[in-house]
Amino acid sequence: MVLNYIWIAFFLTAFVVAAIRLLFYGDTEVFPAIINSTFSSSKTAFEISLGLTGVLSLWMGIMRIGEQGGVINLFSKVLSPLFCKLFPEIPKGHPVTGSIFMNLAANMLGLDNAATPLGLKAMEGLQELNPQKDTASNPMIMFLVLNTSGLTIIPISIMVYRAQMGAAQPTDVFVPILLATFFSTLAGIIAVSLYQRINLLNRTILLFLGGVSILIGSIIYLFSIMGREEINVYSTTTANVFLFLVIVSFILAGIRKKINVYDSFVEGAKEGFTTAVRIIPYLVAILVAIGVFRASGCMDYLIQGISQCVEWCGADTDFVGALPTALMKPLSGSGARGLMVDAMNTYGADSFVGRLACIFQGSTDTTFYILAVYFGSVGVVKTRHAVPCGLLADLAGIIAAILICYLFFN
Repeated sequence: MVLNYIWIAFFLTAFVVAAIRLLFYGDTEVFPAIINSTFSSSKTAFEISLGLTGVLSLWMGIMRIGEQGGVINLFSKVLSPLFCKLFPEIPKGHPVTGSIFMNLAANMLGLDNAATPLGLKAMEGLQELNPQKDTASNPMIMFLVLNTSGLTIIPISIMVYRAQMGAAQPTDVFVPILLATFFSTLAGIIAVSLYQRINLLNRTILLFLGGVSILIGSIIYLFSIMGREEINVYSTTTANVFLFLVIVSFILAGIRKKINVYDSFVEGAKEGFTTAVRIIPYLVAILVAIGVFRASGCMDYLIQGISQCVEWCGADTDFVGALPTALMKPLSGSGARGLMVDAMNTYGADSFVGRLACIFQGSTDTTFYILAVYFGSVGVVKTRHAVPCGLLADLAGIIAAILICYLFFN
């Protein structure tokens, strides 16, 4: 329901702004730009779905091997104490907890191509437990908010973009991104827990959060004593070794269980193909709305308004130039990536705005894209409190990114 209102609001706001630009300012280019954006956004949505088909088929097939080989059940048992607290409605030891873990682990390592199919597999498992098939369940919402908060340990793609844009030290945003995304995830967990009345003040969750904090602190220290080239090498190697290790371990588990690994893979890959086709309408809907909103000029006016408000409050406006990336990130990952590159190109890769745009890009994830694709893949239309909780996590990430960037680079 919330996505419905937001979708309508994008189109109506864009129409009003475009009409004003045409009638009062004689801007005859605005409506052609809007119509062109609908075609290009529709094409982009299809190309994304088409590009996901192979990746979805691959990872759905690998997940099926892991499922039949017992790996997913093993993860479920190990994570059961924690997940019983964060996902109290999932039966203890249910295989879906293993799928959730694999998705979150892929996100942490910046493996976007692997995270999406793993996440869709987890959503299918959560939908099987969902008593109301058209309404988001509590576990679904917690899972999606953990995704939208974008917890990332190794933001390798952002560091690569910074290197391409001529940054003197492409890895200098690594620690700020790690800190900002941690606060975003923490805010998301707290927001969902308050909505769902989950008690966070218990030993299991406190030990987990404390352990994660120590882990993040250790990673920050380790990378702080490395040089730029070492960080790039270790980050890339760790991510790719982890990914290939998952594939090999799942295959070995299947061999140990004496299953037909090839047939299991093909069976799962077929599900990946049908899932990719199923999400096309949802992607078209959300990306066209975003494209219309941008083409009408609404995003530019929004940024100008924020800048004026900040000036009236007497606050520093240095961060406003990077805000387009922050505001676009919940709507479109590719759009935010383009705005991040544009900010580095306009202001300089090593400027305050250029660095802040990179931190914005890494501190949260594409909230509306994730909600549209994940919920759309299982036919959920009533999202309940998923959108406000996801946006609260995004807001926490944005605020943390601004403060941390001032702390590190101003």
